[in-house]
Amino acid sequence: MAEQLYTIPVNDAFSADCECPLCLLYKDLEEKAIEFTLGPSYMEDDNRAETDRLGFCPKHIKMMYEQKNRLGIALMLNTHMNKTIKDLKALSSKDKPKKKPLLSKKADNPVSSYIDNLNSSCFVCQRIEPIFKRYIDTIFHMYKKDPDFKEKLKNCKGFCLEHYGLLYNSALSYLSQKEIDEFIPLINDSFFKGLERVNGDVSWFIDKYDYRNQNAPWKNSKDALPRAIIKTCHLIIDEE
Repeated sequence: MAEQLYTIPVNDAFSADCECPLCLLYKDLEEKAIEFTLGPSYMEDDNRAETDRLGFCPKHIKMMYEQKNRLGIALMLNTHMNKTIKDLKALSSKDKPKKKPLLSKKADNPVSSYIDNLNSSCFVCQRIEPIFKRYIDTIFHMYKKDPDFKEKLKNCKGFCLEHYGLLYNSALSYLSQKEIDEFIPLINDSFFKGLERVNGDVSWFIDKYDYRNQNAPWKNSKDALPRAIIKTCHLIIDEE
């Protein structure tokens, strides 16, 4: 494969004790992208032009805010809002929206299109997505070429719902039919075992609140909720 393969981070993620290796990879990319965005880069004209154009999704602006670099965020939001005001004033001054039938599709006008595009873009997401795509490329490359990685894939603790679906659908593009017939049962087994295991821990977590079980051991349920959130919501929560 001519393009760069990220075998080391992928191997590390699938070797880690985690509920979803892809979530671990994604979280690392998020942290690096947030660090880059709030670092000296926000003073560079090219990056500022991109943050002005793309803005930030709710998840990533919250992560940036939690980093306590208030000045950096203020500078980016200030110029981003300046551009948004300028663009929308220009569009709204020319737009003459017309009422549409009740059951028609959402309004198709320059103002609405501009806002829809802005709401679906994020500077941080845009930095993450190409590298994460290369991680997916690498997973399937290693699955086909590296027997040891195939065992890691088979023996991992499963995946979150979102990344199970991503691997399931991506297999149709990356693998031959013979490989698909082997790969899908493999990830099905890993996914359902992992989900049922965590769900069992959540069930016992609930049962522990029954006074009859107050002296019973917690087993593996003390951290069941954050692990269930990973499985269902594609979100790693750092426990305090």
